[in-house]
Amino acid sequence: MSTPAKRHRALVEEIRRHDRAYYEEAAPTISDQDYDALYRELIDLEAAHPELRTADSPSQRVGGAPLAHFTTVAHAQPMQSLDNTYSATEMEEFVDRMQRTLEGQELTFVVEPKVDGVAVSLRYEHGKLVQGLTRGDGQRGDDITANLRTIRTLPLEIKSDAPIFEVRGEVYYPRVAFDKLNRQREAAGEAVFANPRNAAAGTLKQLDSRLVAKRPLAIVLYGPGELRGVECGTQSEFLKLVKKLGLPAPEKTWFCRDKAELLRAVEELDTERRGFAYATDGAVVKLDSWRLRAALGATSKAPRWAIAYKYSAEKAVTTLEGVTFQVGRTGAITPVAELKPVLLAGTVVKRATLHNFEEIKRKDIRLGDHVTIEKAGEIIPAVLGVVVEARTKAVRAIEPPAQCPACEHKLAWDGIFLRCPNRACPAQTQRKLGHFAARGAMDIDGMGESLIEQLVEADLVKDPADFYALTLEQLSGLERMAEKSAQNVVAGIVASKQQDLWRLIFGLGILHVGAGGARALAAHFHTLDKLAAAGVEELQNVRDVGEVMAESLVTWFGSEENRELIERLRKAGLNFEAQQAAAPVGGTSLEGKTFVLTGTLTEPRDVVADRIRAAGGKVASSVSKKTSYVVAGEHAGSKLEDAQRLGVAVLDEAGLAKLMAG
Repeated sequence: MSTPAKRHRALVEEIRRHDRAYYEEAAPTISDQDYDALYRELIDLEAAHPELRTADSPSQRVGGAPLAHFTTVAHAQPMQSLDNTYSATEMEEFVDRMQRTLEGQELTFVVEPKVDGVAVSLRYEHGKLVQGLTRGDGQRGDDITANLRTIRTLPLEIKSDAPIFEVRGEVYYPRVAFDKLNRQREAAGEAVFANPRNAAAGTLKQLDSRLVAKRPLAIVLYGPGELRGVECGTQSEFLKLVKKLGLPAPEKTWFCRDKAELLRAVEELDTERRGFAYATDGAVVKLDSWRLRAALGATSKAPRWAIAYKYSAEKAVTTLEGVTFQVGRTGAITPVAELKPVLLAGTVVKRATLHNFEEIKRKDIRLGDHVTIEKAGEIIPAVLGVVVEARTKAVRAIEPPAQCPACEHKLAWDGIFLRCPNRACPAQTQRKLGHFAARGAMDIDGMGESLIEQLVEADLVKDPADFYALTLEQLSGLERMAEKSAQNVVAGIVASKQQDLWRLIFGLGILHVGAGGARALAAHFHTLDKLAAAGVEELQNVRDVGEVMAESLVTWFGSEENRELIERLRKAGLNFEAQQAAAPVGGTSLEGKTFVLTGTLTEPRDVVADRIRAAGGKVASSVSKKTSYVVAGEHAGSKLEDAQRLGVAVLDEAGLAKLMAG
């Protein structure tokens, strides 16, 4: 006869088995409904018998009260990043360097999947999880223990008496769950995540662990941090220990004795990684012996005993079945390729941008063509070109539309761009409002695409000033908008009134005025009124402002409709003056220098960029021979490659801080 305790043990084991299948193996064995039924039975059983509830029960992965902010904690040992290579020859040279330095030593290696996730460090003391940190700047990281405790496949206790067992790895969003999440967001009219890493990183930044618990994050662990009372001398031994303790380890690793075996392992991993639960973008080659690792040491950024071999961008060939047309906030019509679904970099790709009609003409892309698409770094795909030899007589030219797909107004050409001139076009209205509220502009918390769409459909918002007239009652009455959510949106609207002037200028969506131009204008004129009164000649005296932008600004501020909008924003209490940034140590230490930011930094890029500008530097979006420095964080991509190719100096964040300090 089954007792409550026996049934509890059986439920816990079954739920954990299904969690492993879903999160670690990307192969769910039961439906969501059946899983939910098991989970509800566990909750009910523990409610009736509280003594059965343990700290590591699946029922306890629900999160706690929201935090005001994350605490920053020093790492017991630095968390370094890895040097990257895209060349098999460079990987062989990496091995040769170690052999020359460690002459006479027998070298063996371990090859692991390079998981495209968020780096974390977990600290167990006497078997209990006591702390989890992000990588941060490598020296200090954010304490996200509460968020990590919600991960279902992460044991909160392990069978180890070691005083300290610190293990490092990556938090990731499983492929199956990521595809499901994006389908749900698309159906709800919300913006989809570009890749699983973005989804994982965004989730871990949540201050409310109860929200994190609703996202099915997973984790893979593979590296040692501080260890006390642990007998281990090689990477291969450590990986076996990780598995023995019940911690999620890499799905497959390779032990190699020479360069030939290394190259074979890297090729095999490239073939097998598509079946892993997580996204991968390369292979990590590590020296196996920890004693020899210590002899090699490390640079200020990376160990000399490990390297990441990055795979080339993935490409696929599929058929262009149709073209749809999207309306941007400036009325520009963007053609979008509707593709025959094809698997690429672990996800099914159905759409890709065609940029503009000039690009279609240059590449000679036609309906029915076989096209090559690329998904570099598992981000949004791009159409590279046409497989001309596969073209048939059935292909048809892509004709620009005569009418706006949103409002049916007659379209007009503006250089290479086709635009809808109707200022009342609903698609333009939504895009303009979305741009105004976006994080890079006025950053109105909670004002997402789906909410803006509802507000426009309900005729509650027609222009940015209408945001500031919204009431709690109006927002609470909208679909999927509970009172608490409505209160958060109202708070976000009120908070946005204090944003700096450049954000308002950028948020207004003036043609040809980007974020950089908006900053330059705010720094030069200091108030919106002075900017609005400036003529073309005066505007052209501003750094980064040319004739086209100057004329666009004069036209925009000369419109009676726009002047009325400005007055309504003034009455709503928005800030019309530039905030004076505190002078950094070193004053204008970066005067005359141009920077490009790439990769994941420890702070938002716009914060780092503002600090550079305050010190007299300029921030550009692309690397050229005129670039002074590239500031590279984790997962730096093509911009880092461009810097290396052009011989541009590369800094980490510590190097930037030293430069700013003179």
